[in-house]
Amino acid sequence: MAEISDFGTFGRFQETPVGEMSPEMKDAYDFTMKLRGVVPGPHKIWLANPALSKTIVPTGYYYQKESTLTKAEIEIVTNIINGQWRAAYGNYEHEQIGEKQGHLEPKSVEALIAGLPTSFSDPREQSICELALALANHRVVPTGLYKRCKDLLGDAGIVDVTVLMGWFTMVSLTLMAFDVPSNAVGIDQ
Repeated sequence: MAEISDFGTFGRFQETPVGEMSPEMKDAYDFTMKLRGVVPGPHKIWLANPALSKTIVPTGYYYQKESTLTKAEIEIVTNIINGQWRAAYGNYEHEQIGEKQGHLEPKSVEALIAGLPTSFSDPREQSICELALALANHRVVPTGLYKRCKDLLGDAGIVDVTVLMGWFTMVSLTLMAFDVPSNAVGIDQ
């Protein structure tokens, strides 16, 4: 009897080639491609539930194109959450993205992932880091920190930080459930 592997094409997930997708899955794939230009990481897995995929993909697009946060600020939050959840693929990908696209210092990105102290000279970046760390570490957001964040980010910026934390928690848990390793590539769609 042949042994069945616990692993598919992307961690435990067995991707469906585009030509073999159901009409609903192909519609969700096309929707993601239209918004993102690619079907990256966890998006490959979310295609298994096309209706859900089409509801969550716009949130990721929002952070790519419309957020009140800069790319550096997004990567500060992302690396804190990815580090907290220890999702190998997300940590590997966003360590690179934080450095290359977010223009963050490598030592700062490493510290964010490892849960080590770091600081940023930009007051917005520093307040975002402190807010995300307080929330990720299940701490109360002190009044002083809240006021600094409100002054620097406004309510919209605070909402952007908190929802982004939830988004990358969802990303991390998806990657962890399917045991996606840091070097996962998947099939060429």
